[in-house]
Amino acid sequence: QVQLVESGGALVQPGGSLRLSCAASGFSLFYSTIGWFRQAPGKEREAVSCISGTAGNTYYTDSVKSRFTISRDNARNTLSLQMNSLRPEDTGLYYCATARMNTNMCAQRDNRGQGTQVTVSS
Repeated sequence: QVQLVESGGALVQPGGSLRLSCAASGFSLFYSTIGWFRQAPGKEREAVSCISGTAGNTYYTDSVKSRFTISRDNARNTLSLQMNSLRPEDTGLYYCATARMNTNMCAQRDNRGQGTQVTVSS
């Protein structure tokens, strides 16, 4: 049974940092393309960052490039997102999901977690 469980969301001031984690079970992250997505009130769902299976190629949406870093711990079967220099517009529900991607895009596929809330506010 595929399961994805996120953690690490919090209320943080602008300029602060957070590290999100996604624990996967029922399949191997190493062989799977997977990513972080966010949903904010009144906005469309957005692919934040994705990492391809095996090769580990990455995708970032333009607004988070140089601030966020996606990584994968193969031994722990865990996906992480290090978020630095956070901005109010980064606020949203962040969740991990299986995905398909190329260098220019990432799209959600079938399986996703419940999400963890990130709020950036002073």
